[in-house]
Amino acid sequence: MKKRFLWVPILLLIGFLLGGLTYFLLTKSKGSQGTLMPRTPKQIEETARAFSEIVKAVSPSVVNISSTKTVKKQQAPFEDFFDYFAPAPDSKGRKWKEQSLGSGVVVASEGLIITNNHVVEQSEEIRVILYDKRSFKAKVIGSDPKTDIAIIKIDVKGLQTIPWSDSDKLQVGEFVLAIGNPFGLSHTVTMGIISAVGRADVGISDYEDFIQTDAAINPGNSGGPLVNTRGELIGINTAIFSRTGGYQGIGFAVPSNMVRMVMEQLLKEGKVTRGWLGVTIQELTPELAQKFGLASADGALISDVMKGSPASRAGITRGDIITRFNGKKLKDVASLRNLVAQTKIGSEVELIILRKGKEYSVRVKIVEMPADSSDYTPSAGRGAESAETALSGVAVIDITQSVSKQLGLPLDEKGVVVMKIEQGSIAEISGLKEGDLIQEIDRQRIYNLNDFNRIASKLKGNEQILLFINRGGKRFYLALPS
Repeated sequence: MKKRFLWVPILLLIGFLLGGLTYFLLTKSKGSQGTLMPRTPKQIEETARAFSEIVKAVSPSVVNISSTKTVKKQQAPFEDFFDYFAPAPDSKGRKWKEQSLGSGVVVASEGLIITNNHVVEQSEEIRVILYDKRSFKAKVIGSDPKTDIAIIKIDVKGLQTIPWSDSDKLQVGEFVLAIGNPFGLSHTVTMGIISAVGRADVGISDYEDFIQTDAAINPGNSGGPLVNTRGELIGINTAIFSRTGGYQGIGFAVPSNMVRMVMEQLLKEGKVTRGWLGVTIQELTPELAQKFGLASADGALISDVMKGSPASRAGITRGDIITRFNGKKLKDVASLRNLVAQTKIGSEVELIILRKGKEYSVRVKIVEMPADSSDYTPSAGRGAESAETALSGVAVIDITQSVSKQLGLPLDEKGVVVMKIEQGSIAEISGLKEGDLIQEIDRQRIYNLNDFNRIASKLKGNEQILLFINRGGKRFYLALPS
């Protein structure tokens, strides 16, 4: 009987100990106000610490730049760039000091800094503030407006630099960090992903191959670094797409490989030299691709070849389509333009071209671009679907010497001039304009009005038409859909 009663206190003691242990574990997992603390996965904690480590490593190489210049008259604001101007008119209202705030990144320990050309161009004074708050006057070592890149230098040694990354290996979706001086707020860090690569035709600079990112970039970030998750420089922040002047989710950075090429040439030669083929090219639209018998619109269509140019000496002709450059597949005009420009002067490259459905390999020696010549022209207007006959509503006349002078064309040019286009017609929608000189229809030469009428009379309403146009000296193909 006594043994039976002895088990009662033992059981009570065990229950008390279990209850106390349970209470202790529950209270330990609660916050100071009795709320249950979330259990953050270790992977997230490690990722957060990793980003912090990247910022700590990169920030000392990021600088703030303030440049000042005197302007004599009011200028329209350049909203798409990162200039942050604060005009202060003088007492007479004729001149004022204009200040531009931007960013930069140290690329050499002896004080070399990369930034954007538009941050420092025409500046009377440039001041650089380092991460440790020291301030120095800077001078411009070299600049390249065609890529909007500039190199400045301050008189100091032992600065921390940033490692370079190969921007050709970037993938859409990678995490990136943008560091800079937005709205004067020094060393601000934003995070995002790479939204796109190879962005061109943005209208910011002559040579565009932008990295697009959704990392928040604002006025003042211009010239600052875009870095990857290894803390390497992948680009220089240059511009934003904005209707308000502020961040709207789209920013552009010059890729590191292009920046490095420009920097090396500026430091070595004091200028940037670019390769030249001597051709006029245009984008391949789906309509043009169909007329040339292509399955896709990849590549660059040659619409003119300059006499005596490397392309002319290599046998390249109008109507050829360049699909590869030294083994690299071409997506569009911009990719060819950048590859040619970055090719070493005097080197020989292999081009793969399509000519009348057949593929050829051509070797061309790249020369330096002449100062008074341009490699490329804008792409032609695109066609649009319509049920009308492609050339209906188009009135043309023979070209005469007086008409040639009015249009600014050589007197020996042949063809027919578009005098009138019916509003809303397929030709107008497709981009044909009054004053255009039509020199070919479906690869057949047009010398005069008789040729035009003879060929046009054989066209069918359900056929696409390929025109070759001379517009003020710029030659290109234009496809008119059926």
